[in-house]
Amino acid sequence: MAVPKKRTSKSRTGQRRAHDALSAPTFGECPQCHEMKRPHRICPHCGYYKGKEVMEVEAV
Repeated sequence: MAVPKKRTSKSRTGQRRAHDALSAPTFGECPQCHEMKRPHRICPHCGYYKGKEVMEVEAV
């Protein structure tokens, strides 16, 4: 079993963890209803995807 020969320094640990930060989810404008929605997903407000109605949305 592999065992490290030297202790990993704080700077090297920090360099490794530099890419672990979470990024905020991206949003784009729906061309149908102009509400914000996640890309490549059905619009939760109007139910359209790529210009076609995919599901019916109840009016609240």
